[in-house]
Amino acid sequence: MPLLPVVAEQLLRDVRSSYREESRIPDDLLIALRFVFGSCALQALDLVDQRSVTCVTSPSGREVFQVTGGSGRLYTLFTRCQYCPCPAFSFSVLRRGEGLLCKHILAAYLSQAMGVCRQEQVSDQLMTRLLAGQEDAGEHLRSARV
Repeated sequence: MPLLPVVAEQLLRDVRSSYREESRIPDDLLIALRFVFGSCALQALDLVDQRSVTCVTSPSGREVFQVTGGSGRLYTLFTRCQYCPCPAFSFSVLRRGEGLLCKHILAAYLSQAMGVCRQEQVSDQLMTRLLAGQEDAGEHLRSARV
């Protein structure tokens, strides 16, 4: 069962296809992104342009995404269950039901679709610390990227 509505899944496939063919997202797809995902679409595209998204994997096959938000804060999020610890996700998506995703999750989806997501492999021990929400694991990755 897909996590996103069918129209959103198809839109991301269209973005992937167009970006592979033209190395850009055409205006009609940008309008569709704004229509389907709301105001966070442009913010998510900005995060993608800034190369703020990293897919972190471990030898055991675990995967998380880390997105550096506009404020510089590093968010560890999970696209498979659509969870982000940012305040916008808690308030706008979960409490108010105002959007499908926050800008960080959408940026992770878009960066994958566009093939511009940075990749990083970590040990299973570090991944366990990331999954447990231990701050020092995230700081380790941030300092390793600088």
